[in-house]
Amino acid sequence: MTHLLPCLILSSCFLASSALAFDPLPKVIPAPADNPQSKVKIELGKQLYFDQRLSLDSTVSCNSCHNVLDHGPGTDGQAFSSGIKGQKGGRNAPTVWNSGFNSVQFWDGRAATLEDQAKGPLINPVEMGMTNHDLVVERISKISEYVAQFKKAFPKDQNPVTIDNVAKAIASFERTLLTPDSPVDQYLKGNKKALTPAAIRGMNLVNTVGCTSCHSGPNYAGPTLPIGTGFYMKFPTIEGTTYDQKYHFSQDLGRYEVTKNEADKHLFRVQSWRNVATTGPYFHNG
Repeated sequence: MTHLLPCLILSSCFLASSALAFDPLPKVIPAPADNPQSKVKIELGKQLYFDQRLSLDSTVSCNSCHNVLDHGPGTDGQAFSSGIKGQKGGRNAPTVWNSGFNSVQFWDGRAATLEDQAKGPLINPVEMGMTNHDLVVERISKISEYVAQFKKAFPKDQNPVTIDNVAKAIASFERTLLTPDSPVDQYLKGNKKALTPAAIRGMNLVNTVGCTSCHSGPNYAGPTLPIGTGFYMKFPTIEGTTYDQKYHFSQDLGRYEVTKNEADKHLFRVQSWRNVATTGPYFHNG
């Protein structure tokens, strides 16, 4: 199943269960069996995440578009991020915080895992601009400190510096980017003083008016689904409105660009409400 029914049909399903709508965020993101977490791998992934040498002209890192310095928003606050040579991407960069809870990655769900996602920007000509993954591996292999770290992080591999291991290391670091124990998490765990009366009214309101048809689950991005199964909604819900024409929402065909399935036109992965106050602008077109 690649997508679920439109918002209006889903409303009755999700509103029937408040547990689906409001769940505290777990303190650990599960790692896949072929990429278990380790301290050395996480540290290696952190260095790669911030290393501009992974881009063709050594000007762009993962953190350039997904800023987590000083607990930054996990994005860059721009409508469209700048890649090498100042080129602009075609979609807004979503926050990387809590992204390990997403069942698919990217707005159109074209990557199932963080490992899959990490490989994409490296060879995107507008983003980090490497001509191919072999060039990424070649550049890293010339840095003796990195070679030593890869050997420690992947001790069973005869040749540990591979693009798969680069992606695994970055994904391992990204799985540490969590924001648990927010006021609403504390409230849901029993501390009824963690939220103000106004916040409680707001929480009840978004549930009753149907916002949680889309923004449910622990990451407020939809129900928990198997990895590779995306939770998508049509945007805009109504085409041809004044806002659609003004902001050109319908120009991007969304998941259709991946599947070429007519039913997937204008479907996008539902974005998280976590840290929403700091992660704007919010829509796929910035």
